[in-house]
Amino acid sequence: MANHRYGLIMAGGRGTRFWPRSRKRNAKQVLRFFGERTLIQQTVARLEPVIPPENIWIITNEFLQQEIRKQLPQVPKRQILAEPAQRNTAPCIALAAQILSTIDPEAVMGVFPADHLIVKENQFRKFVRTAFRLAEEQSVVVLGIQPRWAETGYGYIEFPKNVAAGKLEALPVASFREKPDARTAAEFLERGNFYWNAGMFFWRAASVLELMRRHQPKTATLLAGLPGIETKSFAKELAAVYPLCENISVDYAIIEKVQGVAGLAVDDIGWNDVGSWEAVYDLASKDGQANARNGDLILEDSRGNYIDAKKTVALVGVENLVIVDTPDALLIANRSRVQDVSKIVKTLEKNGREDLL
Repeated sequence: MANHRYGLIMAGGRGTRFWPRSRKRNAKQVLRFFGERTLIQQTVARLEPVIPPENIWIITNEFLQQEIRKQLPQVPKRQILAEPAQRNTAPCIALAAQILSTIDPEAVMGVFPADHLIVKENQFRKFVRTAFRLAEEQSVVVLGIQPRWAETGYGYIEFPKNVAAGKLEALPVASFREKPDARTAAEFLERGNFYWNAGMFFWRAASVLELMRRHQPKTATLLAGLPGIETKSFAKELAAVYPLCENISVDYAIIEKVQGVAGLAVDDIGWNDVGSWEAVYDLASKDGQANARNGDLILEDSRGNYIDAKKTVALVGVENLVIVDTPDALLIANRSRVQDVSKIVKTLEKNGREDLL
């Protein structure tokens, strides 16, 4: 079945919490935060031993399509598609399933975010191979990441009690839980059978389409009418129908409604969703005063700061700041408030500052 295994990498996000480096035409997934490769290059590279490039499909947006094609020459250009409009993850996955089902009726697809970091790649690939094998037998398979702290920013997957992380065996998923408050997250961590939902799913393309017909009939009908991707009219017809699809996540649209979802309880694979500048700070090398830098830094009585700048930056008597300098904008934020950087982007949009978006 290996030749029927495909990867869908979802790369349509804007990464607004990484402003001012992340912009419409240069978003988070095509930026370098760790090493010489961008996040999406790292994503493809760690999947290649399992899924060859000719079986990888990427759905992004019109602003990033050409840059991603440039960064990933090993992936066929026609397989790097641009959504005509942002419609969240359910239409994105359904579109890929529709295309794959016409190319290969036996297609089994894994869904992967474009902008996560996974340090222990060999361990990760063991779970990916197992998930594909299970998806060939069952309708939906999800990966749950063993939590390392009481995180309120992730959804959770409830496994059976006394679950053991790291075993390559299917477990029944008891429930999916939305992002909890701090008290509930602490309870989840203590109970030990609640795992982070990493947004990685495995299923047959035909199963996706069947579930969409059952739970999202409007979107399913719109996409079912598309011609084959090799036809000249595909792009035009996609542009006409895709904006009419319901704007909804795959979790709400399908996953949480399916009976008999199987999951893998993943142990430590060095996973991080790289959700904000705080995550980059946490993962970066630091000096003796817990400062992390990308550029030249002069310090006087300052600690716990993250600096990303081309010019020399001097800090005197400051703590726990994020400072990101670009040619046209400067961000200064407290590390405890970096989730609010996206609010700056909303303000810029409201004020019509396209030059900074």
